[in-house]
Amino acid sequence: MKKLLLIPAIALLSVSFTPVASASNVAQTLCEYVSADDKKRLRSFLKTNKLKIRQIFDAVQCNGQNLLSFASSKNAVKTGTLMINKLPKSKVKKVLASISSSELNAAAQKRISS
Repeated sequence: MKKLLLIPAIALLSVSFTPVASASNVAQTLCEYVSADDKKRLRSFLKTNKLKIRQIFDAVQCNGQNLLSFASSKNAVKTGTLMINKLPKSKVKKVLASISSSELNAAAQKRISS
């Protein structure tokens, strides 16, 4: 009888101390991956946390800029292009003026016109 009582208690303890990812940690990680232009790790992180760029784009800011502007300022073409392809055309059109990179600007223009 004691064994049955101990197993659920141990299971409860392990569940109650699982780390919870806060929004600031998620945003910081996203900014780091965009800054490093690491498309593979960005996609993996989004998939692991069940996030989509469409859902988080408006909420996450890096150095006071949206993710696409930040990618443009860091010359992160791979991650910037990924975001342009995943965002709705209307949102890309809104942030087009803040894109300073010529490659990302061309990708955004192509996305808007298609």
